[in-house]
Amino acid sequence: MSEYRAAIVILNDTSLPLAQTISRLIPNSEIHGLVKRIVDVDIQFEDTINHLQNLFTSNRPIIGICASGILIRAIAAVVSNKAKEPPVIAIGQDGSSVVPLLGGHHGANNLATKIANGIGGTLALTTASDTKFGIALDDPPSGYHLANPESLKPFVAKILAGENIKTEGDAPWLKTNQLPLDDTGSLSIIIDEHLRDAAPNQLIFHPETLALGVGCERGCSLEELQTLVRTTLIHYNLAAASIAAVVSIDLKCDEPAVEAIGAMLNRPVRYFDAKRLEKETPRLANPSNTVFHAVGCHGVSEGAALAAIGEHGKLIVQKQKSLRATCAITKSDHPLRPDIFGRGKGSLAVIGLGPGQNVWRTEEANALLTKATDLVGYSGYLDLLTGFPLQSKTLHPYNLGEETNRVEAALDLAAEGKKVALICSGDPGIYAMAALVFEHLDRGHKQDWKWVDITVVPGISALQAAAARLGAPLGHDFCAISLSDLMTPWSVIERRLNAAASGDFIIALYNPASQKRRDQLVRALKILAPERTADTPIVAAQHLGRPQEKISIHTFSTFDPNIVDMSTLVLIGSSETRKICGARDWVYTPRGYGAKSSAKKKTAS
Repeated sequence: MSEYRAAIVILNDTSLPLAQTISRLIPNSEIHGLVKRIVDVDIQFEDTINHLQNLFTSNRPIIGICASGILIRAIAAVVSNKAKEPPVIAIGQDGSSVVPLLGGHHGANNLATKIANGIGGTLALTTASDTKFGIALDDPPSGYHLANPESLKPFVAKILAGENIKTEGDAPWLKTNQLPLDDTGSLSIIIDEHLRDAAPNQLIFHPETLALGVGCERGCSLEELQTLVRTTLIHYNLAAASIAAVVSIDLKCDEPAVEAIGAMLNRPVRYFDAKRLEKETPRLANPSNTVFHAVGCHGVSEGAALAAIGEHGKLIVQKQKSLRATCAITKSDHPLRPDIFGRGKGSLAVIGLGPGQNVWRTEEANALLTKATDLVGYSGYLDLLTGFPLQSKTLHPYNLGEETNRVEAALDLAAEGKKVALICSGDPGIYAMAALVFEHLDRGHKQDWKWVDITVVPGISALQAAAARLGAPLGHDFCAISLSDLMTPWSVIERRLNAAASGDFIIALYNPASQKRRDQLVRALKILAPERTADTPIVAAQHLGRPQEKISIHTFSTFDPNIVDMSTLVLIGSSETRKICGARDWVYTPRGYGAKSSAKKKTAS
């Protein structure tokens, strides 16, 4: 099934209890409800057809608790490639029927079966092979890949017409259904790690039974290691789909080329320490004293591949060499499970939630939150994830002022191999945790932190959210200044305020006040006053994107600093910033198009 979060779509509040039941059956799913009709959902939408189309084209599995006709009419216009379609399932509003409409062999049939069993509904499978034989040959179990899907349709037609199947290779899952297996069958299913052209009446499946061991010198180029791996697979006629994992020594855990091979093959990368690899010395085809003196074991690529495969596997491709890299391949007699050998790199996603609204959170943030095993953050930020499925996550809440503890905990958890999300409000790179993460890496407090893959996920910052609510106050040059002097001396802040004032920037003031810091904003306004007129717009934007949001527009002469707290962003206009009064007031800063247009008219005249 698609790796993206399943969307349970409902159109009225009577469907909500069923949707909540299904969300408990499907980990990391979210409930989408039609705005104004349903409130207690993860995501609200206004236009049903557009929303369903956007979900489908984003490869999101769709579980619609509604009439199947609604789903069919919505996605008909965007269905184009059967090979890439996500699951689409229609469920009756009373839960009595569950029908996979699309993506049957991309997880929809399995997903529908799970839902039907969980809610006691009737499952309606319409895929012929599933219905008659209880198996979808183009949706094999994990660890197997169909090499020639273009042959599937005529193959299934012949099975349905009464022809039998003989098998070549080990595939126990073929025997757990009602397929007509016969050693003399006219059709054949082949399980093989080698590349081969399929003859008529054949299906070929590549099992994930190979471990690819790699080694390289420090700084080896990605191109060199990729070329070596590709050349080796071609020379030995091995299918890349049969590689279950890329493996190496843990000294290479921060080598970009090694990780890139895993990305190229879409397989996990696992690492072993030198002590474990040294145990494989008796089985090495090319032990090396030079390698031993360099890294503490007699072989990296062969040793890692053998360590992954276990005592019953064998080396089928001895060490292959380029100028600065090596690789070797071992084979198991059954599909491998990379999660039970070696050690994988952990990941740390520094995620910006935006000001607070779920709809302002990016899909990248949602995807990484879904994949995360551990969520670290200020408890108030974790509370913003209300409605997000957290049942399978371990939460690590911290108080305000414990920023360093948060970062160190997140890095430590990721270094253990976990998938960690460090939660920030707004954008993580703007007065938030991303800078502190990289400061810790720069200082090199712990060697284990080099095991961590770091991703910074942007969020909508408070200044962006405030600007959008107001119109376009940031239409020309602007700057952001934090008034917190807890870590930045006031003399530095003062110098920056003076520069921003004389430069006539629109100014976004972060951290303008707190319960203990009440005079910084007053002092800042005094610094700016000589460069601002009395009617210069000043905006106080509080609790952006949250139910208690409040935005008020003032002028320099009428603004009261006492209304500001730590949840407020203060925007101060430039000499060009204007307020438009009407049924709704707007604030904008022209960029100069009007002057440019006037100049053109004068030139033309």
